[in-house]
Amino acid sequence: MTRTAGRFSIAPWLLLGPFLACFGVFFALPLVQSVGLSMRQTFGPAASEFVGAANYRNVMADPLFWKAVRNTVVFTVGNVIIQLPLALLLAMLLNRPGLRWRGALRAIFFAPVLVGVVFVAMIFGVIFEKRTGLVNQALHSMIGWDLDFPWLQRYVMPAMIIASLWQYLGFNMVYFLGALQNVRKELIEASTLDGAGPWQRFRHVVVPQIRPVASFVVLLSIVGSFQLFELPYVLFNGTAGPDNRGLTIVMYLYQMGFDQGDLGYASAVGWLLAALLIVFALLQRRLAGEAGRGARA
Repeated sequence: MTRTAGRFSIAPWLLLGPFLACFGVFFALPLVQSVGLSMRQTFGPAASEFVGAANYRNVMADPLFWKAVRNTVVFTVGNVIIQLPLALLLAMLLNRPGLRWRGALRAIFFAPVLVGVVFVAMIFGVIFEKRTGLVNQALHSMIGWDLDFPWLQRYVMPAMIIASLWQYLGFNMVYFLGALQNVRKELIEASTLDGAGPWQRFRHVVVPQIRPVASFVVLLSIVGSFQLFELPYVLFNGTAGPDNRGLTIVMYLYQMGFDQGDLGYASAVGWLLAALLIVFALLQRRLAGEAGRGARA
């Protein structure tokens, strides 16, 4: 019995072994090394010098870093307050009883997320062109919009928020639709019999039941938005756009690490980004918990 139990106790570790080895070599070890690297100034791949916390001080003192933070926060806020309510509204429309072609509509709205970000950036680079761009042309024909409206010259963040909205609206919609389909129907019926209107049913019955999914979607949107890189990089041909209007934190990290060759400085930027995301995650979790306790009260 003892030998059999010992043999079976080893089996899970044998199965987990390949994953643990890959995780340690390709994730855990580089993560630990990046902490030390963030305290060094590198001169190419071979030469480096220990500078302690100087990299962190230099990052915090760089106005360009704070511009990247501001741009990233604007993009994140735009994504959360515009995209998520629209995704929830779309999910509610698709969740209506008796709706025909529900599966086909869900697939159509979800399809843009399957398109690569690089391809999306190339498409919207053409769509937002002056005079010949689809957006200016369509708005000009409807309301006399200026054909030379400078989307990619002055209104970079609104343009990127619209591009992200097109790609990820259906992705978030699927999460909300799954949550809505799990709302208990008997509670809806009971609240209707008690005289609750549509808004009251939504606020007091639907929202408390979809709150865990909504919190997850908000956190996912925040983390994804703070990692924005490919869209502006391709949209502006490897640059941050006019006057760095498309500069994000990850693009700033890329420029410092690969364009200027200081991987230590870039590692410091990466750890500051990680700390920022942890703060946002904890804040979002606390706010969601307080909202849940308020709803139960």
